[in-house]
Amino acid sequence: MSDKPVSKGAVLFITATSAFLTPLMGSAVNLALPALGGEFGMDAVTLAWVSTAYLLSAAAFLLPFGRIADIFGRKKVFLFGIATLTVTSLLCGLAPSATLLIFFRVLQGVGGAMIFGTGVAILTSVYPPGERGKALGINTASVYLGLSMGPFLGGVVTQYLGWRYVFFMNIPVCLFIIVLILTKLRGEWAGARGERMDLLGSGIYTLSITSLIYGLSHMPSVLGGILVGVGVFGFLGFILWETRSKSPVLDVKLFRFNRVFAMSNLAALINYAATFAVGFLMSLYLQYVKGLSPQVAGVIMVSQPVVQAGFSPIAGRLSDRIEPRIVSSLGMGLTALGLLLMAFVARTTPLGLIILNLAILGLGFALFSSPNTNAVMSSVEMRFYGVASGTLGTMRLIGNMLSMATVMLLFAVIIGKTQITAETTSMFLASTRVAFFLFAGVCAMGVLPSMARGRIRSVNTDQ
Repeated sequence: MSDKPVSKGAVLFITATSAFLTPLMGSAVNLALPALGGEFGMDAVTLAWVSTAYLLSAAAFLLPFGRIADIFGRKKVFLFGIATLTVTSLLCGLAPSATLLIFFRVLQGVGGAMIFGTGVAILTSVYPPGERGKALGINTASVYLGLSMGPFLGGVVTQYLGWRYVFFMNIPVCLFIIVLILTKLRGEWAGARGERMDLLGSGIYTLSITSLIYGLSHMPSVLGGILVGVGVFGFLGFILWETRSKSPVLDVKLFRFNRVFAMSNLAALINYAATFAVGFLMSLYLQYVKGLSPQVAGVIMVSQPVVQAGFSPIAGRLSDRIEPRIVSSLGMGLTALGLLLMAFVARTTPLGLIILNLAILGLGFALFSSPNTNAVMSSVEMRFYGVASGTLGTMRLIGNMLSMATVMLLFAVIIGKTQITAETTSMFLASTRVAFFLFAGVCAMGVLPSMARGRIRSVNTDQ
């Protein structure tokens, strides 16, 4: 709860600006991958780690930072996150080697975890249920606006200034957000102020998710199998510990007794697992297979997030009036259709058809995302906002990681540890085709938990 009156418009502008920044960076980096891969001589699997390292770090720390924000203040953690992102963007741009670049991306993920775990929680703290869907829709539209501008800016900057400036361009936006937080974001929100932080539970969680995701990226090797097993057993231990903890990082009862919360998070996990790698694969496809420049590839890839940005506020407003499960499930189904169509993309597929397929994906994701977020945040009490936001963000990042791990596994099996060249594009296309068929099937199955979540209108919260 805020200690001082605060403008809802100011909160929305600040959180929306930060929501714009992180996807801008991620989608811009995708367009820079071939250039930085060429400079450092990185093979296909190592190149994927430039994206994966950030996601792994963010996923490992997101839930603990959500809990820290609930206890010590969401604004404090949010501010530290933006500051961390500023410094690490500079370090990434100055990286002298592939190893250091990937290490700095890990540090960047820590900053991302602080932002993901607090922005939506702050927004939900300020907006009442009747206005929340609209605000979350605008915030989600900002995410997609970042995704829209990222490929274009990433392509232009990479082509004319070099890949390092893709990281440098984040710094002015970060500094602008820091100024806004310090001057416009009055008060503080800490719904669980005074409660203890479960350090042991946080440690078990972080190590378990790191082991699981890192292991997935090394499948089907023996090391990968061992790490996945350690991660699974670690999660079981984490759940057991949390059921006995007096101040848990994650209240397991939210999943056991709150069907809306549980099914909405499961739907989010499935949706992101099926869709995140699309940007990565299409960036490589358009540049390696179609032979397009980074700038032209970026312009084509804008079609998906532009549609997402345009329809997200509409979907958010709809979820204030219609049960979110209906809108989200329709979006999940459309996304599955778009992924299925992408599985048939070949060397000779017209660019117009690719743009149409990306637009279908954009519409499906817009209809799914903001109503699903509204369902999650409206299903819990105020003192759980940070944890709920962190949990949803964790589902997103684990989904993203599963998506990338699937692609990395396919690359390892079909292409091998070699650079993508004219001689290996047929194997790259085979990997892409298998990936899209898998993703379409997973997304189609995701309609079931999306519909099974139940009604949020009857959920009793303390707002």
